[in-house]
Amino acid sequence: MKEKVSSLRSTPAEDSFVQSILIVDDEEDVFYSFQRFLEEFPLKAYNAKSGEEALKFLRSNAVDIVLMDIRMGGKNGLETLKEIRKLSPQQIVIIMTAYGTCQTAIEAMKLGAYDYILKPFNILELKSILTKAMEASKLTKEASKESPHSSFDRHGLQIIGNSPAMQKVYKLIGQVAPTNATVLIVGESGSGKELVARAIYQYSLRSNRPFIAINCAAIPENLLESELFGHERGSFTGAMAQRIGKFEQGDGGTVFLDEIGEMPITTQAKILRVLQEGEFCRLGSNEPIKTDVRIIAATNKDLAAAVAKREFRADLYYRLNVVKLTLPPLRERVEDIPALVEHFLAKHRRYLPNAASRVSQDALKHLMAYHWPGNIRELENVIQRAMVLATSATIQSCHLPEEIRLYEKKKDSKKTSSVEHFSKELNALIEETVAAERKENRVENLKTLFYSIYNHVLEECGGDEAKAKEILGFHPSSVDAIK
Repeated sequence: MKEKVSSLRSTPAEDSFVQSILIVDDEEDVFYSFQRFLEEFPLKAYNAKSGEEALKFLRSNAVDIVLMDIRMGGKNGLETLKEIRKLSPQQIVIIMTAYGTCQTAIEAMKLGAYDYILKPFNILELKSILTKAMEASKLTKEASKESPHSSFDRHGLQIIGNSPAMQKVYKLIGQVAPTNATVLIVGESGSGKELVARAIYQYSLRSNRPFIAINCAAIPENLLESELFGHERGSFTGAMAQRIGKFEQGDGGTVFLDEIGEMPITTQAKILRVLQEGEFCRLGSNEPIKTDVRIIAATNKDLAAAVAKREFRADLYYRLNVVKLTLPPLRERVEDIPALVEHFLAKHRRYLPNAASRVSQDALKHLMAYHWPGNIRELENVIQRAMVLATSATIQSCHLPEEIRLYEKKKDSKKTSSVEHFSKELNALIEETVAAERKENRVENLKTLFYSIYNHVLEECGGDEAKAKEILGFHPSSVDAIK
């Protein structure tokens, strides 16, 4: 076991409180790198080369922070994290990994990791995480996140992407899943809201109980309440027998209300009662039925705006918005597109065994440049279509829809058109001003005006003189010629 007391850069008051960190990694160079990095932190550093060695150390020594790699010989980081939780539920553990998959991130956060960071490290991000972890340790505010045993199958989890935007989503899933908190998932259509809801369920304490998904926009208003709450025989025309609703079927489990922004106001009031009282009545009955369900809701609407327009109940909105999880649109996580493409190719080759199995670099370039208004759902449809149309093992640009192939050109054309329009308007204004100033014989005013306009446009063009001259049609060197 190695240790080093870092040189401190702090005030005398701060020097009186030196915290400790255990670095767990089977690569010896990692510890020496951290020794240098930690010199500006009031941290005494220890090193362990394996999960077993870390646990042995922690059984007889207390440290403020554990910084641990996931992939190690013997016990891996997640297995070691489970054991650390048993030893000390409040121990702050930061996970580091070169493989930031959604399962890794969610599992780490579910098991109570304070945070995790990807290799190679972003120094500013690492400093920020360590600073916050030290403060949390000093104030002893880190609550216990011990996770009980669960035995559900996670192989169906299909959230793809390792972008920074998705890493934040994984962290939040891991933190909220083991609780019973109501979750509101917000995101554009096709961005994967139901997948996130299922991930929360799969990593929850209710994973061995039902998961029931209801699309509030797909069920007619007159049938939605019957679907949710059930009905008694004869409660309305066509009710030939008693029906058990989704809330009754899902007792002990999770009910996912997709597109809840489309739910009628009258039904919203009954959902509020389920959230507040844990009970409801079947249609045609006044007998309350108790139910224990966790509600996860999703919407592509701005519910706050809907509340302001009185299209959505304010009290229900606040009850749903306990934990808000915002799912980024695909255009804000373009670095995930190659992995998503690979996933969809593999998925559809099960049903199209002779179809294309890869995408050319040129086609991938077009896919990554497109703005994807339909998000992941649209990308999957495009890949499936291209696999059908491709006549070889590789999807080429010609197999992509025209709007994707021509998107960049149209975008550039719009920019050029905008610049030309601005240039025409500006030059018309300049000509009008020149005529007025010449009429009053104020040539010096003109020179000042021209220089001012040029400098402003030059700044907007990022210092590109050629571009500024192209927009304005003149250069300051020609201003002195004005007479």
